Amino acid sequence: MAFLRFSIVRKLFLMKRCSLAMKLLCLTLPVIVFCEFVIYYIVIIQCHWPQVKTQTPEDSEQTSRFVLKAMFLADTHLLGKIQGHWLDKLRREWQMERAFQTALWLLQPEIVFILGDIFDEGKWSSSEAWADDVQRFKKMFRHPAHTELIVIVGNHDIGFHYEMTEFKLKRFSQVFNFTSEKVVTRKGINFVLVNSVAMEGDRCKICRTAEAKLAKISHRLNCSLQEQSRYQKKCSGVDKLPPSPPILLQHYPLYRISDSQCTGEDAAPLDKRNEPFTEKYDVLSVEAAQKLLWWFQPRLILSGHTHSACEVLHDGRIPEISVPSFSWRNRNNPSFIMGSMTSTDFSLSKCFLPLENTVVAIYCAAGAVFVLLILAHRQSLHVFPSPFVQHLITKHKAV
Repeated sequence: MAFLRFSIVRKLFLMKRCSLAMKLLCLTLPVIVFCEFVIYYIVIIQCHWPQVKTQTPEDSEQTSRFVLKAMFLADTHLLGKIQGHWLDKLRREWQMERAFQTALWLLQPEIVFILGDIFDEGKWSSSEAWADDVQRFKKMFRHPAHTELIVIVGNHDIGFHYEMTEFKLKRFSQVFNFTSEKVVTRKGINFVLVNSVAMEGDRCKICRTAEAKLAKISHRLNCSLQEQSRYQKKCSGVDKLPPSPPILLQHYPLYRISDSQCTGEDAAPLDKRNEPFTEKYDVLSVEAAQKLLWWFQPRLILSGHTHSACEVLHDGRIPEISVPSFSWRNRNNPSFIMGSMTSTDFSLSKCFLPLENTVVAIYCAAGAVFVLLILAHRQSLHVFPSPFVQHLITKHKAV
């Protein structure tokens, strides 16, 4: 009978433990699913493609057929083997993969541009490390056939100017089919892709080649925009492009003194906005910036590199948008730009991703409840057995 009583007590202990395990599982699983999957849908579904301004309803119907839905993001900084801790790498890459794949599924962009610094250690990674980084990138940023992905080179991909070599540039170009200084035309819209790392102005071989290509593109664009009668001789034999002012895409921003004029929740922190930028390191030099503006007279410029948002006007009329970093390692509130574009107009909006603070707060709250459940269970174990055993003993004596 003593063995029977012990057996009953043991079963009840096991039942309470199983009950605790089920409670903890029912708490933990939904929290993980929400923070690692559902939250991306809840946040990104609130983003909508901006409308391009039109004059009349007829214009709106006509224009909609020629609107290009383009997504712009920057500075993913996939960690490498040298500086990347495995847990940090796993966490950040999972976040970016879920954000990107969710955005593709919900927003259905036609083209995605990544404005440089794809990798964090491309400037010094070995061939083996480079191959591993590329494989991870292709997994994270996989995309359907109807969405085009175009990648622009950044200083962390091939090094700053003093580290840049033809080998590194060629290695990057072979993987991403990136040709420095070329025009990509979609739906009559001309995008000029610039290797801004090569805009050093010191006449290095890569820099000379880059500037020569840009000059040719500038000539093609000018011939496409000008009246044939006035420039017939200069433009004879030139392969024409759609007569649309270009959109400039590059990693480095054009020259500006600092981020002091930048505003918004994703601008640089207040204590850093007035720090002066260094030419050829934080931004392009004054000379390089003026050269690009003079060559192309772009209607829009999009850049990355600073990891923070900013909007400036060059020459009082040409807007430049600095796109914040897409990685939670660099920002608490990553985002990307959504652009509805035609050959004559464009409209931009920003799509924010889940805040890191929000996810951490949810996990901390769940952890607190987790600990309370365990403490409550342990307390019940101390109180529960003694009266029950006493009841069984009393019942046995009565028999």
